[in-house]
Amino acid sequence: MRLMVYSHDGFGLGNIRRMLAICTQLLHSIPDLSILMLSGSPMLHSFRLPKGLDYIKLPCLNRGTSGELFAKYLKTETAETVALRSQLILSAISSFKPDVLLVDKKPYGMRNELQISLEYLRSERPNTQLVLLLRDILDHPNVTIQDWQKHGYHNAIQRFYNRVLVVGSPDVFDVRQEYQFPAAVAEKVQFCGYIRKEPDSKNPALLRRELEIQPDERFVLVTPGGGEDGYSLIDTYLSGLSQLPSTLKLRSLIICGSEMPAEQQTALVEKASRYPRVQMGEFTDDLISYMAAADAVVAMGGYNTTCEILSLGKRAVVVPRIKPSQEQWLRAERLSALGLLDAIHPDHLTPEGLMRSLMRQLNAPKRIIPNTQIDLSALPRIAQYIRTLRVKKECQPAKNHLIKLRTMPKLSDRSAWINGQLSAPARSPTF
Repeated sequence: MRLMVYSHDGFGLGNIRRMLAICTQLLHSIPDLSILMLSGSPMLHSFRLPKGLDYIKLPCLNRGTSGELFAKYLKTETAETVALRSQLILSAISSFKPDVLLVDKKPYGMRNELQISLEYLRSERPNTQLVLLLRDILDHPNVTIQDWQKHGYHNAIQRFYNRVLVVGSPDVFDVRQEYQFPAAVAEKVQFCGYIRKEPDSKNPALLRRELEIQPDERFVLVTPGGGEDGYSLIDTYLSGLSQLPSTLKLRSLIICGSEMPAEQQTALVEKASRYPRVQMGEFTDDLISYMAAADAVVAMGGYNTTCEILSLGKRAVVVPRIKPSQEQWLRAERLSALGLLDAIHPDHLTPEGLMRSLMRQLNAPKRIIPNTQIDLSALPRIAQYIRTLRVKKECQPAKNHLIKLRTMPKLSDRSAWINGQLSAPARSPTF
């Protein structure tokens, strides 16, 4: 069975971490599975990849905190970069011939870069199963409803996709109702629950000894995720340390994130040097092991970090980002209302308020999150669904046929075609 995974990765590390967790589960659950991932993440090479998974690195696009899309490293126009990515994706699909295409978040991909490939699959490989993966919350309903109507995403799901898998729970946020999905789209939605994250092999007690944390010390992990917009959270945390009781023995590990600008990292390292019980790091691909060893967590509110907090039942203070999307704040606000964490709106973030919330969490009992309260069964449910697609494929008669590929739009027209300004070719393109 061949599975292709599309992860556009326009900001931070969340998408790629989530998709790697899903791929790892699938490889453990489905024999003879090969996965080819298409990703624009500049950090994909830093993760440990399971056997059976390989990837094609797409040129990086970034949307930053403003939401404006641009080429991150290449000195090329956005439209030109999107056109290049689109051609690479189509070439990979036509060569790899996936049985299943799993698409993260955007039905047409970043700036419609998947549209040409979706048309190709519909025309030339109609037996390929297309699955859209959505996290629990995309953005504020007013924004998402307008965005989906503008880009025709409901129509895309009806035309191309067999199923929409949501890694979330309708008890927290029901995308069908909140985003006003039409009945034909809502029927394709399957809620899988949240993604349970398990620590790696590092024993928490051993890890605490490696960090030289004494038995009478409390250990706090601070993580802003990818870190591109994490400076304020860490700076506020460091400013608040001086306000803690002198009797409190607190050890802090701050992971800045690989996407934090170098000058900001340098400034934070200099500020942290005033506190002998603060250790600084840039990146780890095993963040959850450090989280498991911590007494409390101070974090931004990305999907993966939140799932790790819930999976471990950790005491946590979450300061979500609110730009360019309200996703993190909506999630943190709803989980805070359930008593599962403390949430602080970034507009109200102060050293005093952050330390009050941290002390409240350190003094609270460790939370145990039962499945009856928060469903954490996403990974096995996704694997079970993909296994059913394998069964269907094996029941289909084998076919031998040659695919005739027609002409790609002229190079000068490709970016306009990808952005929906020209009509698609009658049949699929060649290279």
